[in-house]
Amino acid sequence: MGQPILEVKNLNIRFATRAGLIKAVDGVSFSLNQGETLGLVGESGCGKSVTALSLLKLIPSPPGQIEAEQILWKNSDLKNMPLPDLIRLRGREISIIFQEPLTSFNPVQ
Repeated sequence: MGQPILEVKNLNIRFATRAGLIKAVDGVSFSLNQGETLGLVGESGCGKSVTALSLLKLIPSPPGQIEAEQILWKNSDLKNMPLPDLIRLRGREISIIFQEPLTSFNPVQ
């Protein structure tokens, strides 16, 4: 395999609340090579959607706080990429497919 097309290192996401900072994602790291598919699996509320949304800077700040050592897409730094450049990637090169939880494991549908 070659160079990963997506590399995420030590992703941390927190949300500011009246009660203080809530840790939603803690130290997630993964890489994805060309031709691979990555599925995030876990219980409801474990941070799957927040992880995916954070890569494309789709979490409002505040209250969200996104920190990572590295978020690279084809060697481009998504973490520090200007928003207009990131918007051009959204939907064209990087997309998120959310499951429909009521039908995801129904063999009839």
